Amino acid sequence: MLDMNQIYLLAASEGGLGQIATDTAKAFGFSGTLFISQVISFIVVALLLQKFAFKPILTLLNERRDRIEQGLKDADRMKLELANAQAKAQEILTQANTQANKLIEEARAAAAKVQESETQKAIQQAEQIIAKAREASAADHARMLAELRQEVGRLVVATTAKVSGKVLTLDDQKRLADETSKQLAA
Repeated sequence: MLDMNQIYLLAASEGGLGQIATDTAKAFGFSGTLFISQVISFIVVALLLQKFAFKPILTLLNERRDRIEQGLKDADRMKLELANAQAKAQEILTQANTQANKLIEEARAAAAKVQESETQKAIQQAEQIIAKAREASAADHARMLAELRQEVGRLVVATTAKVSGKVLTLDDQKRLADETSKQLAA
């Protein structure tokens, strides 16, 4: 690298930088008026491009950036709403499960009540059947005892008639049957 003193020496030397620049400009055909006209043309073109191209493009880019930002904000809002909706759905499912469990427990309790009621009815019906069977058995027993008494009374009368060898009258038969019944009842 050249330091400042070396640059001053190079510029002050006989051919110096000024001479080098002039020689280079002549070699490449540099013209000052042509250069100034080209600079003016460049500035005009740059201003026209600035007004008619760059500003509309920048405006479109800014609008697009704003739309993208709005879209991102909307996406974030939708994510939040989706999370809220999922939380609400989970809450509703939890409530539905709780209600379903409650209904199941109520149904079980009702089924237990119905079963107990039906069991009690069945027990009552069984007791009624047993009571009727006992009544029927008692009635059959009483009827059989009555038939047995009649048969024993008839047998006693027949046996007495054969043993005594005489024919018993209707009054005698009735008296013997009554005595036998009394003795059998006691």
